[in-house]
Amino acid sequence: MIYKSAQDWLRAPQKRVLFFGMSGLGKTYVSNILRDHGDWFHYSIDYRIGTRYMGEYIADNAKREAMKVPFLRDLLMSDSIYIGSNITFDNLTPVAAYLGKPGNPAKGGLPYAEFTRRQDQFRQAEIKALMDTPYFIERAEALYRYPHFICDTGGSICEWVDPEDSSDTVLKTLANNTLMVWIKGDDAHTDELIRRFDKAPKPMSYQPAFLDRVWQEYLTLFQQTEAQVDPDDFIRWAYAQALAHRQPRYEAMARNWGITVTADEIAKIKTVDDFNTLIASALERD
Repeated sequence: MIYKSAQDWLRAPQKRVLFFGMSGLGKTYVSNILRDHGDWFHYSIDYRIGTRYMGEYIADNAKREAMKVPFLRDLLMSDSIYIGSNITFDNLTPVAAYLGKPGNPAKGGLPYAEFTRRQDQFRQAEIKALMDTPYFIERAEALYRYPHFICDTGGSICEWVDPEDSSDTVLKTLANNTLMVWIKGDDAHTDELIRRFDKAPKPMSYQPAFLDRVWQEYLTLFQQTEAQVDPDDFIRWAYAQALAHRQPRYEAMARNWGITVTADEIAKIKTVDDFNTLIASALERD
């Protein structure tokens, strides 16, 4: 780790941190606190994905839908209107909308082959965005004069790395440049995440082997064909399994590459001093 002790962290003139864990446990919350303080650069992996690596996919998909409407098609063909996505740190809906959900097209579902194609596009985009972290650390300091750096990763980071492989390229790059911090939830947090997801299911990205397994299990269990699957029902059904699938992977990432803090500890952070104290305590514990 780039900080060996609490004192190393507290005395460091340049603090670099990367948060990982399930979405909804506080990564963006604490990133916003640090960014608002004024001397922390906030690098959002999901924002980078949506603006740099998947922007054209997202815009072209919207144009494809617009071309189905004669009125909009005529305007697009004459360059009279422009279609783009309005991605911000707080609004990443265009990325999720592009990823979509597999199942019945009448209910907004995608053919499974198309869904997995977009999943692979996202996988490649996320890996590239993660590997851009050192560049943004350098850019934040050289261009904007930010001394400190926070990287806010997506929940799917654990899907594309092997935390037990000491030569994993992505994890080596991240650990050599940042302090990797897992925000760990407990059973109550998991129950709350599932409750929220059931209320408003959102597209996710999955490891290919895991996705193929749960898709086939769903088709078999509910005796449905691909075209019969309700997209929201499937992703609700898969979500709890995805949480269980990711938990040991996050744990291995923290054990081999970083440190752990709890979601309850993160929720108590109100200031940068609170954050620095928590990281120092976590370094002492780990």
